[in-house]
Amino acid sequence: MSHLRTKGLSGFVGRHFPALTSRDFLIFWIGHGISLLGTWTQSTTLPYLAYRISGRPMDLGLIGFSATLPTLLLALPAGVIVERLDKRKTVIVMQTVMMLQASALAVLTLSGLIQIWHIIVLAFLLGIAGSMEITARQSMLIELVGKPALPNAIALQATIFNLARMIGPWLSAAILVAVPENGEGWAFLVNAISFLFVILSLFFVQTRYRIPVSVDSTINPLREFKEGQRYVFKTQVVLIIIMVAALIGFFGFPFNQQISVVARDVLAQIGDTETIVKARNGILYGAQGVGALAGSFLFTYLISKIHKGRFLIVGQFVFSFALIGISFTRTLPLAVALIGALGWSNVTLLASMNTLVQLEVPDSLRGRVFSTYLWALQGVAPFGSLFVGWVAQTWGVPAAALVCGGTCLLASILIHTLNPSLRRKET
Repeated sequence: MSHLRTKGLSGFVGRHFPALTSRDFLIFWIGHGISLLGTWTQSTTLPYLAYRISGRPMDLGLIGFSATLPTLLLALPAGVIVERLDKRKTVIVMQTVMMLQASALAVLTLSGLIQIWHIIVLAFLLGIAGSMEITARQSMLIELVGKPALPNAIALQATIFNLARMIGPWLSAAILVAVPENGEGWAFLVNAISFLFVILSLFFVQTRYRIPVSVDSTINPLREFKEGQRYVFKTQVVLIIIMVAALIGFFGFPFNQQISVVARDVLAQIGDTETIVKARNGILYGAQGVGALAGSFLFTYLISKIHKGRFLIVGQFVFSFALIGISFTRTLPLAVALIGALGWSNVTLLASMNTLVQLEVPDSLRGRVFSTYLWALQGVAPFGSLFVGWVAQTWGVPAAALVCGGTCLLASILIHTLNPSLRRKET
C-alpha cells in the first residue's frame, strides 16, 4: 500500500510538476529558494533604511539607477560571454560576489557607519553581479531539466521567487521591530548567510542536458552579437515582447522602489510611531509578495493550458490599472489590495514573457537573445528609476503612480493594436 501511495505521488508530480522529477533541478530549486528569502529580506529593508536616513524619494531613485545601470552596460555582452562559459560555475561565482555585497552592507550598518553613498556604490556592485548571474541562471535551467520540462521549471522558479517575496518582507518587519537599533544590519546579515545555501546546492548538481561549449576562436564575438540582434528584429513575437519589457522596465517596475514612501508618507496617520511605519512597510511589501505568489501558483497550474500571449496582455492591463488606482488611495486596506494586484501582474508579465522567449528562441541563440530581453527589461530601468524618483520628489508619489500607470496603459493598447501577432501566440 505504501508503495502504491509513493508511486501515485510520483506520478502526480511527474504529470503536474515534471521539472521536480529532475534531481538536479530539485536540489538547486530548494537552495535557491532559501537564498531568495534572504534576498527579499534585504530588498525590503534597504529602501526603508535609505528613506529613513535621507527622507528623499529621489535618493531611492538614485539607488535604483545605480542597481540597474550595470544591466544597461553589461546585459547585451553578457549574453555572448555566458554562451562561452560553464553556466553553473558562472552562477556560483556571481552568487559569491552577491554574498560579499550583503556582508559589506551588514558590517557598515551594524557598525553605524552606513551612509547613502555606501548604499549607492554597493547597489552598483550588486547590479554588476546580477546582470551576469541572471543571464547565466536562466540559460542554465534548460541544462538541468531539458526542453520539455523547461516551462514548468520557469514557473516553479517564479513560484519559489514569489513565496520568498511574500515571506521576506514579513521577516524584514519582524527583524526591524525586534531589533530597534540597527535592525537593518541583521536583516542584511541574514541575506549574506542565505547565499550559502544556493552556492552549496550548485556544487551538488549536474547539468545533464548541457550543450557543450564550443568556442571557435575565428568567430568574432561582435559578429555573434549581431547575429542575435538580427534574430530579434526578424522575429516579430520576440521583438514585441522586448518592446513590452522596455515599456514596463522604464515606467512600471521602478515604481516598486517608492513603496516605502507610500508606507511612511502617503498612508501616514496622526500618531504614527516608527514601529507602526516599519509594520506598515512590511505589510505593503508582503501584500505584493502575496499577490505575486498567487500569480505564480496560477501560472504554474495553467501553464500547459493557457494562451500565453493573451495571458501576458491581461497582466499588462491589471498592472496599469493597479498603478492608476494607487495614485488615488490613502487607506491601508485599499493600498494592500492594489499593491497585491501589482504583485500578481508583475509575476504574470515576467513569467509569460520569459516563457515565450525561452520557447521561441533556438538553443544556439538563447543566451544572446535572453540578454537582449534582460537589457530591455532592466537596462532602461536606471533612467526609469531617475524619472520615477524625480516625479515622486517633485509632484509626489501619487502623481508618479498616475503617470506611470497611464503611460503603461496607453502604450500597451497601442502596441497590441498595431501588432496583433503576440495575442495570437499560444505557445
